[in-house]
Amino acid sequence: MKILIADNVSERAVGVLQAEASWNVVFLPKKPGANVAEEIRDADALVVRSATKATAKLLESAERLRVIGRAGVGVDNVDLDAATQKGVVVMNTPGGNAVSVAEHTLALLLALARRIPQADALMKKGQWEKKKLQGMELRGKTLGLVGLGQIGSEVARLAKAFEMEIVAYDPYVSSLLAGDLGVKLASLEEVLKAADFVSLHASATPETRHLLNAGTLALAQPGVRIVNCARGELVEEAALLAALESGQVAGAALDVFETEPPKDLKLVTHPNVIATPHIAGSTEEAQEIVGIRIAEQVRDYLLLGVARNAVNMPAISAEEFKKLEPYIQLGEKLGAFLVQIAGERIREVRISYDGGLAELNTHLVKNAVLKGVLSHALSVQVNLVNAAALAQQRGVEVAELRSARRAAFSNSLGVALATEGESATALGMVGLGGALRILGINDIDIEAPLRGIILFIRNQDVPGVIGRVGTILGDRKINIANFALGRNPQTQQAIGFVNVDDRVPDEVLKEIRAIPAVRAARVVEV
Repeated sequence: MKILIADNVSERAVGVLQAEASWNVVFLPKKPGANVAEEIRDADALVVRSATKATAKLLESAERLRVIGRAGVGVDNVDLDAATQKGVVVMNTPGGNAVSVAEHTLALLLALARRIPQADALMKKGQWEKKKLQGMELRGKTLGLVGLGQIGSEVARLAKAFEMEIVAYDPYVSSLLAGDLGVKLASLEEVLKAADFVSLHASATPETRHLLNAGTLALAQPGVRIVNCARGELVEEAALLAALESGQVAGAALDVFETEPPKDLKLVTHPNVIATPHIAGSTEEAQEIVGIRIAEQVRDYLLLGVARNAVNMPAISAEEFKKLEPYIQLGEKLGAFLVQIAGERIREVRISYDGGLAELNTHLVKNAVLKGVLSHALSVQVNLVNAAALAQQRGVEVAELRSARRAAFSNSLGVALATEGESATALGMVGLGGALRILGINDIDIEAPLRGIILFIRNQDVPGVIGRVGTILGDRKINIANFALGRNPQTQQAIGFVNVDDRVPDEVLKEIRAIPAVRAARVVEV
């Protein structure tokens, strides 16, 4: 067995692999003249950090490669599609730097509260300015966390030692999990209004881009202090600078920026800003941990077939995949659809398999549903391998039900999300030619294509709603590809499922929501 370590990792990490006496461990940084392209030809495993690029071209020459281990979180330097095509499992080490980032966050909180950088700068100038440097205690202050994943949870644990009150916004964490951490869950607006300090720990997604902007910063209490050790895209930097100038924000501590390194230094050089060059996760301990963890993961996979923290789909037979592939696609789309129409803070995902589907190994279908549900929230890449573990970490219960045959439809897939607010259910099937169809939503029968941009409407079952919606969309030149209606005569409720060719602007949604009979209208993309 040949293990190729292409980038620098700690000696202890190398030792984990060298402990297997029959293995040939090639540590490239200590082998002058050797190169990855030559050494990978007969390698069974490749261990990298960020320097080596595991491209499709490089992987072409890897005749025996079974696993790639990335010592770190990101896998941008690994071609996942090429690796999956070759049946190579790709693993990473999420959470390995969680303590380092959390400690840096606390360091910045303390530096903001006690004005440590300003005091240091004045002392270096020979100035003794005690009166100008009065600080504040963390004790009794409210810390607002945006994101309660591994790092946010660790920040909460550390902040408790300073006797801080902690509120958090994370729509994908259950109240039970938050309660175990001693954290109160609230809406983003409630967090901003309550917090003396706001610390960001959310992922960068289209929904969270510029989460802190002129509007949301205005909701915060005057004199709030902002810490960002997550992603630069979460903060609209021009709006933060304006809030600092006005005094709405008393101070900010930033380890990440929209452009790195920052080209415009107005924010970085502001007297009430503490700036560090994206070093929150850069500690000796963190680098040691991720190196050892990836070595152990690669070892366990090669010896036992156990794939921990895999980030791509595991190899399965072509025959199995052919049967499962359309249901994998259906599951992901049903999950993505429901999470966009259901309430926040998912507690449970229930998946039901009927007919011939119930007789298959549906592990990948289950994970596809969870991928659809979780992909909108998490910073780590959610896929068919890690989705179940990520759901467990978030405190989401997963239940699976099987029946030999459904009365109305065979080979159907049902998904239900139970949340702390509004729950939702959907039933789907694979039609002729592999077309994905939705058959029911919230126990109302409806049949429509499950694809693209969908305008979902819930309304009272009264005349005129369909015509009014069609008129509004037509007036705005939004083409309707398909319009399906479902009704429940007993409750006098109806739903509309409108496939459209173009995005529906917010002002059009507001107009539809203003129709008296309409109870909800949302745009969903699957």
